Amino acid sequence: MTFTWTPHRFAGGALALDVANSVVLRFDPARRIDRYADPAAMDAFADAASLHCAEREQAQALVPVPPVRRSTFIGLREAIDSHFRAEATGEGTAALLARLLDAIAGTLRLSGADPRALDTATAHSALRLAVMAEPERLKICPNCGWLFLDRSRNRSRAWCDMAVCGNRSKASRHYYRRKEGMRA
Repeated sequence: MTFTWTPHRFAGGALALDVANSVVLRFDPARRIDRYADPAAMDAFADAASLHCAEREQAQALVPVPPVRRSTFIGLREAIDSHFRAEATGEGTAALLARLLDAIAGTLRLSGADPRALDTATAHSALRLAVMAEPERLKICPNCGWLFLDRSRNRSRAWCDMAVCGNRSKASRHYYRRKEGMRA
């Protein structure tokens, strides 16, 4: 099965969140898919992020993470997910923040702070998120579990992507309402 990085895969609103969302169905061990398990998909992510990521204006065209830095990059991804998922649910801790900052520092030490490197750009994105003025804009999609920034004026965005998760949720509700109506 061929996989491509479509614009939907960049619904997080920040590069750091898009990187965290590279694990599909994170909390379902039977169906979990790590898109970075395939080195070619991880390499392709840099090009796709340069085109589709919400923060693409803040970085030059991104280059893939070299093989020698990939384990550190995966550690950064997991620290991003743990910290910001806890923040979104109001359960953030100093320990998770410290783990995130350690992962950012380790990434920047190894990457030489090359602004074109995907791992460097991701570390910078995570730092911007960590000091964001309105942390309540960080949310978790109730359909797929992805992290995203709610940039709507009234902070009412419910899904990571209305065209995908929003439509699935609405179609599911419609199906069950019709099904219940037929039983009555």
